[in-house]
Amino acid sequence: MGYYIDSAHSINAYDGADPKSIIEALAYRFIGQNIKHGLYYRAYTNQGILRTKDYRYRVDFNDIFPDAEESMCVWAFAKYYVDSDSAIGFDVNCFGPMQIFSNGEMIFKSDLFKERYSETATRINIPLKKGYNDLRIRFQKTKAGFGGQFGTWIGKWAYYMLMPTKEREGMEGWVFTEPVDKDYTPDNYYVGISESEMDVRLYPEIRWGVKELKQGQFMRMFGASDGYAVGWTRGIFMKKGMASYEFNIKTLTEATVYIDKKEVYSGGNGSFVADVGFGCHDIMVKAVGSDNDWGYELDCGDITLENPANVKGSLDKWIYIGDFRKEEVFDFDAAVTLKKTLGEPKRFWRLDMPYTVVRPYNENTCFGRWSYPLGVTLYGLLHTALEIGSEDIKEYIREHMQLCIDTLDYALWDKEQYGGATAIHNLLTSIDSLDDCGSFASALLEAAKYLDLKNVDKVANYVGDYISNHQSRLDDGSFFRRKQLHSFHNMTMWADDLYMSVPFLTRYYEFTGDIKYIDDAARQFIGFKKRLFIPDKGIMSHVYDFKYEKMTGVPWGRGNGWVVFSLTELLEKLPENHALRDELIEFLNTLCQNYVKLQDEKGMWHQVLTDWESYPETSCTSMFIYAFSRGVRFGWLRDTEKYINAVIRGWRGISEVSVDYCGNVYGVCRGSEFSFLPDYYKYELGWNLNDTHGTGIVMLAGLEVMRLEAFLQE
Repeated sequence: MGYYIDSAHSINAYDGADPKSIIEALAYRFIGQNIKHGLYYRAYTNQGILRTKDYRYRVDFNDIFPDAEESMCVWAFAKYYVDSDSAIGFDVNCFGPMQIFSNGEMIFKSDLFKERYSETATRINIPLKKGYNDLRIRFQKTKAGFGGQFGTWIGKWAYYMLMPTKEREGMEGWVFTEPVDKDYTPDNYYVGISESEMDVRLYPEIRWGVKELKQGQFMRMFGASDGYAVGWTRGIFMKKGMASYEFNIKTLTEATVYIDKKEVYSGGNGSFVADVGFGCHDIMVKAVGSDNDWGYELDCGDITLENPANVKGSLDKWIYIGDFRKEEVFDFDAAVTLKKTLGEPKRFWRLDMPYTVVRPYNENTCFGRWSYPLGVTLYGLLHTALEIGSEDIKEYIREHMQLCIDTLDYALWDKEQYGGATAIHNLLTSIDSLDDCGSFASALLEAAKYLDLKNVDKVANYVGDYISNHQSRLDDGSFFRRKQLHSFHNMTMWADDLYMSVPFLTRYYEFTGDIKYIDDAARQFIGFKKRLFIPDKGIMSHVYDFKYEKMTGVPWGRGNGWVVFSLTELLEKLPENHALRDELIEFLNTLCQNYVKLQDEKGMWHQVLTDWESYPETSCTSMFIYAFSRGVRFGWLRDTEKYINAVIRGWRGISEVSVDYCGNVYGVCRGSEFSFLPDYYKYELGWNLNDTHGTGIVMLAGLEVMRLEAFLQE
């Protein structure tokens, strides 16, 4: 499994492998392909088929249709978008007979064993084509059960479905029929159909009944209240300059109208004039509650109104929040961010539809997302921006990280309210591993030294508390994986976890001034070495499996890279008089003297370090470059000439083999599972173009090459 860049397109062909040119190309390619944009907002109904805390959908139709007759069926429909032909894995638990269809083809049918053992999940792959895919599930009622649980096969992968009918365009979830005869087939159904064209009634209900429609919108949404609620729309004011606009309000109770937080009217029914400048302005109505009925209608004349959150799945120009106690002060500034809950108990925006709320979704693959590969990517991007003096890149990083900070509180609340997260902190809201937190939080603390980030302590302390007080540990305090949603990892120790913990603990020590955090970081290497060091090779196994009480013995390239990368991060900050410092420096020398022997003739290290028939792997090559350079510069490594030579050869290899002139990065191994067989890593665990596991690491390696050159010149 190889990869090759035409020599005319390699960076080396143009500028002699100049590291500054390369890292600049990588940085601008990354932000150009992952442009920054805000959140999406979707209507979400908390009724029917809901996602649970393991991120799968679950439904028991006996609860929804208790009078359904035996053998009757319910059909559920959804659509799912992918950028290219692919497949997604589903774990399915059958409470009764189930059939699953993808684009008209049945790809799963339960049998009596799957229905009998409903507590056991069956794993299936659902084939998908580029664009929107038509997904259908047929559920049949028996005496034993009626429904099922289905969705992501790997804990915390936050993929979610969208409702496919015209009236619900953009809403998350599944629509489903009323109970129908077992011979019914929805032949007239297609994605985008109007529900009026269907021959059955669809649920969950999105229309108010006759009784509710006679009430004011706040009464039907919030019920009787002695507090208040707020409606929000956005007006487009088209007159030139500052101009006067006429409004009319009908209200069932006293109401106050605000434009851009400024009060322009207060009272009952009436007309008023407001002077407003050209452009878009927020209009809010705060209405007082009542035991009888309450709500309002605001006529804005010829002003064009738009939904301020552009909520997918709603044609209403207004969103609403309430009800608040009358003594609570409404926080306009927090409200309009659409990232924060308001009040106590916490509340967020909703729609004038039954049980329907507004939920934010991050549908950008990278920007504003929190993950461990993005943590190391932004780490490299940050120091590249500092080196080349790019204010644009620094602002990109700041906005990415600030979005992660600003949405954490909301995301934690959302997860408690609705189950599966919406790709906003799908990791931190279900934190059960170091992968979920350490890498990105480390980059966050590093960025806080250089960028104007607000409320960093809130996220840093959340992660610090998890790692110090909740992360699974062995008796000697070493981290390992146990009781994870991704159950395949349970009862294992991974070399990767040194990077997922140690750099954060090191920076958290700087952040708090508490020595216990860097003590913890240092001790991890002792515990990991005890279980993962391969004596006859002098390097590290990828994983130790406590099920068999054995290390896998496979020296995966990036796994070893994480170890030595993290060790140099620790040694830079570890106090000179620390009790473990000499032992850790000796460990660094042992590892590096064995890694340097495994560099190939082009300067690269390989996917399986001891097998040059496995492909040359870019991320581990970059991490060895990084570690060797730092070991020389800080004086930790002995016999420095061989490491200097390895850095120069390694960077030449990166420029010839791994990076093209457009800033694309080749040969970065995708995210891994683990195996006792080297062939898994060699043949099954392939590489991706521009994988975020490696882009930032290549930048950091380039920066270290520059620093080493400057060090040697001095």
